[in-house]
Amino acid sequence: MALVSESKKSCAVNPLKMSQPLGAAYAFMGLAGCMPVMHGSQGCTSFGLVLLVRHFKEAIPLQTTAMNEATTIMGGFDNVEKAILNIRQRAKPAVIAICSTGLTETKGDDVEGYLKLVQQRHPEVADTALVYISTPDYVGAFQDGWAAAVKGLIRQLALPDQPVVKGRIAILPGGHLNPGDIEELRDIVERFGLEPVFAPDVSGSLDGHIPDDWLGTTLGGTALEALRTLGSAEHCIAIGEQMRGAAEQLKSQCGVAYTLFDRLTGLSATDAFVMKLAALAGKPVPARLKRQRSQLVDAMLDGHFHFGHKKVALGAEPDLLCAAGHFLTEMGAELSVAITTTPSPVLAGMPCSEVVIGDLEDFERLAQAADVDLLVTHAHGRQAAERLNKPLFRLGIPIFDRIGNAHTCHVCYRGSRNFVYELGNQFITQIPHHGPDDWPLPPAAIEVARPPAEAFVSAQIGRMPKAESTDPAEA
Repeated sequence: MALVSESKKSCAVNPLKMSQPLGAAYAFMGLAGCMPVMHGSQGCTSFGLVLLVRHFKEAIPLQTTAMNEATTIMGGFDNVEKAILNIRQRAKPAVIAICSTGLTETKGDDVEGYLKLVQQRHPEVADTALVYISTPDYVGAFQDGWAAAVKGLIRQLALPDQPVVKGRIAILPGGHLNPGDIEELRDIVERFGLEPVFAPDVSGSLDGHIPDDWLGTTLGGTALEALRTLGSAEHCIAIGEQMRGAAEQLKSQCGVAYTLFDRLTGLSATDAFVMKLAALAGKPVPARLKRQRSQLVDAMLDGHFHFGHKKVALGAEPDLLCAAGHFLTEMGAELSVAITTTPSPVLAGMPCSEVVIGDLEDFERLAQAADVDLLVTHAHGRQAAERLNKPLFRLGIPIFDRIGNAHTCHVCYRGSRNFVYELGNQFITQIPHHGPDDWPLPPAAIEVARPPAEAFVSAQIGRMPKAESTDPAEA
């Protein structure tokens, strides 16, 4: 059991966490034909927009209600109304999803009441689903915003009393999963002959594809109709502790039983997931998955030489911390430093002595004290890596100094195998290689080994003078 403590500093010096509104906006990106909107100032939205663009290297549809000093004091109804009408007229989205910010939460805007009033005053917006999620950015973190968004989408859109469709599985992925992770999960579920419905599905909108036509909304994801029929699923699989609330909402609202997996990285975690799918489908595990499992076991055998007794500092959101931290220790590494962003039930079960809810300054300070071999966090940890002269393995959001972030996969057999290779190769680069200067010779040995001084030899060979004879006969 790990001791969970919280940094008591007056401020975050180098923040590790990101805000709830950004997490909710990211979840909205996984809905088809959606226009996410932040109810707040333009600066809040601009920051989130730039961060997501730099991470995914894609166009990000994100709008704002553009609150200013006057509208913040007087109330934001007019801004919300104008934003909805303008977005509907220009982009024609299927869903307009609004999340709050600290500015409007402090004011106390009744946005749900605003939306009802807009629908009464403008019947023409009836063809557009309006969703509001409360996400104050002065509490919680990125995964809290994602979790609140998914729970709110289910509460407002999922219809109860749906006939159950055999083989349909609702999957609620946590915000710590990449689009590449969700693609891998879809492939595995479909191999069992099941129909997965991901809510939300960022693999459809942020996987880096080029659309045939320009759209002002999200380029793919879970359709509105699929969200409405989530209650028809035979079973629900939630991935990450953050999704427990959404799974409970679906169960209480639509009667769909659920199974929650706190992580899907690693051999034992993936085995449990695959066996659950086999039980739901009533089919044996496909041969391809068995081969992938064998490949993972072989990769773990190859990699454990390089993981053994390595000390790692890990900074990430709770569910990502859980997935990566457990797998690192399963491979033989020591989780010397664990820093996270927000409280979660999974933290107490981490395989380390302490988990600190703090920032990257805490991360750097504790990593230096523990003299770790590797830093693992997102791209904002690069300064700490430079100061400590330690290698950095980038994990999580944001990663703005690398490309291909959307396609990174670290779940199930193939993703876990990738994780072993990526981290193992990082450790291999730290192995010292000896050179001539690593074995200094004593002076006597150096003198013996010294080549002789260069001597000059003439090209002409002189003859020896003839000796004088002493024989009288020759005279």
